[in-house]
Order: sequence, then structure tokens, then C-alpha cells
Amino acid sequence: MNGTTTPTTVAATGERADLLDQLTRQRHFLRFTTRDLTDEQAALRTTAGELCLGGLIKHVTDCERAWVDFILEGPSAMPDFANMTQDDFDRHADGFRLLPGETLAGVLADYAETARRTDELVAVLPDLDVSHPLPKAPWFEADAHWSARRVLLHVIAETAQHAGHADILRESLDGAKSMG
Repeated sequence: MNGTTTPTTVAATGERADLLDQLTRQRHFLRFTTRDLTDEQAALRTTAGELCLGGLIKHVTDCERAWVDFILEGPSAMPDFANMTQDDFDRHADGFRLLPGETLAGVLADYAETARRTDELVAVLPDLDVSHPLPKAPWFEADAHWSARRVLLHVIAETAQHAGHADILRESLDGAKSMG
């Protein structure tokens, strides 16, 4: 031994392994859309919308991180959507863009770290039924509670949806496809 230690990773089993397998697959498809791109290409808007591939990775990373925080801390981990200022909305919009000084490699590394944290939590969380009330926001049902399981299903669905968006953005950029 050289005196360093390797962190121990707990392997997920059963339902947890199934959830993580699906999330891992969707993450792969999202990341795959950025293969062989430059930072400049990752920052380009290729459709009528505001999205770019680098920004989409940032958004999914931010969302996954926020939902894991929600599992751990409850609604206090989420922003107070009712009291957001214009500066808050502007910062939120920046989460969909690759900003000056940001790189695709940096965004992908942040996504990988967020994924590692999520996977680790799913493997060791004592109970997937632990739930918290959703924060008040126009897009959440009133007085709803979500379990860790429901949050993970939401993260999987959101990652899959954005992987589809990313596929369209990439095909519009240079014709490359994730499949087919």
C-alpha cells in the first residue's frame, strides 16, 4: 500500500439498483450528446429556444443537486419561489447557458460529482419512503409530500426529458445523433 485509501462505495441492490440503473442510462444519453464538442459549440444555441448543450448539462446538474438536498433537508433546501427577485430569475436563467469562463469539461465534471453524490445517497438512505412537503411553487401540487423514491423517479424523468432536448440540440448543431 502507498498510504492512501480508496473510499468505500456501497453497492445498491434491489429497487435502489433499478432506480440507479435507469438514472445512469439517462445520464449517459445526456452526456453523450456533448461528445467531441468544443466549448464554443457547447455554448451555441442551435434552435429557436434559449438552450445550449453546456447549459442543459448545467441545468440538469443543478436540478439533481437540489432534489438530493431536498431528500436530505426537506423544502428548506429549495428556493422560495414566491419571493424570487429579478436577480434570482437572472441567476436561474444563467443556469441554462455556458457562461464566459465555464468549460464543457468543467460542467461535465460537476455533473459527474453530482451523480456520484446522488448514487451514494441512494445506496445508503435508510428509507426510500421518507418524505417531505414540496415547497410552494406554481408548478407543484398544493400540500403535496414527495418521498425519496418519488424524487428519484422525477430526477430520472427530468434527465430523460432533457437528454431528448439535448439530442435535438446536437442534431441541429452538426447532424450528430445519439441513436440511429
